[in-house]
Amino acid sequence: MQVTETILDGVLIIEPRVFGDARGWFMETWSARKFRTAGLTFDFVQDNQSYSATKGTLRGLHYQTAPFAQAKLVRCTRGKLLDVAVDIRPESETFARWVAVELTAENFRQLLIPRGFAHGFLTLTDDVEIQYKADNFYAPECDGNIRWDDAQIAIDWPFAPTTLSAKDNDAPTLAERLQRGELRF
Repeated sequence: MQVTETILDGVLIIEPRVFGDARGWFMETWSARKFRTAGLTFDFVQDNQSYSATKGTLRGLHYQTAPFAQAKLVRCTRGKLLDVAVDIRPESETFARWVAVELTAENFRQLLIPRGFAHGFLTLTDDVEIQYKADNFYAPECDGNIRWDDAQIAIDWPFAPTTLSAKDNDAPTLAERLQRGELRF
């Protein structure tokens, strides 16, 4: 397993070893032992999967606050997407900064996103599946989101989304969430 740091402390690109032969390939997508050896200790408790039918579907920017904040280990198992993590920890030196990584079924990359970060993605092809592990259970009372096109964050999306939920389209800005004291991790 190769671990690559990004510009945001704690957000890591994980590349598992892939073993291929005439039959196809095999990889470990998660190994607590290998993560511990790399200094990463997470107790993942929930697996999630979503499917997006069309290119240009945007989901996010989503997060959960304390006491149910979540770290996520994200991978794409079908198609191609741009995965984004945004630092929304008010006390952080990198507050409102973001990183984007292309995840595909072919590149096997995973993105590790710690607690205190918002997460979103834009599908770059039709028929996209994303799977991710979370280290805390889903809690609707702690669920939050931020506008995908927030000018303060200024994510450089490759193109404007064509499909997104009303909840994501009408989400508050980061400044509004901060002003209301809603960013607790």
